[in-house]
Amino acid sequence: MSPEFRIPSPNIVLRDWQLADLPAYAYWLEPGHEWKNLDAPYYPGPDLAEIPEYIERKQRLILGATLPEPRTNVVIARADTDALIGAVNCYWESIETLWLTLGIVVYDPRYWGHGVGFAAMGMWAGYQFRSRPAIVRLDLRTWSGNYGMIRVAHKLGFQQEACFRKARIVADEYYDSLAYGILREEWQQLYPDGFTAA
Repeated sequence: MSPEFRIPSPNIVLRDWQLADLPAYAYWLEPGHEWKNLDAPYYPGPDLAEIPEYIERKQRLILGATLPEPRTNVVIARADTDALIGAVNCYWESIETLWLTLGIVVYDPRYWGHGVGFAAMGMWAGYQFRSRPAIVRLDLRTWSGNYGMIRVAHKLGFQQEACFRKARIVADEYYDSLAYGILREEWQQLYPDGFTAA
């Protein structure tokens, strides 16, 4: 059994998925939620018929004997109620060059614009750098219509490293695909004592 994963802060907690999260997760996967207009809307999400499969897959992961170390997908929860409000993840852009990409979704729009994304992504980036001493960089990917994610990247100190012009189509309009990155030494210079979510 994997040891429990939990990174606390005053307003949010990053933690492992729990069975109690599944009803809220199923609700947020349903079509029509506002977050789907921002989180890679150029890719199709699950339709209602596919949601049970997503939930079953997540349930198997929760009930499984071991979770990956370091973690690759955890919940963003409220610090006071432990209720799921989003998630962070990561994946290898290139494991050969130790190039890791981070992702985030805050499902509930009531938490947008209040520093939740900044805190969660900062905590997650700090965890990945601490837990993977060999990696030299972290990435974020977004599109030019996701102003919140762009602000989070800039505020954390990520630099825009690529702009693929007119590479995404959202609501029949072209948008740019954007890539942001930060090197380990840049992160350490910005957060010499580690990232702290206020």
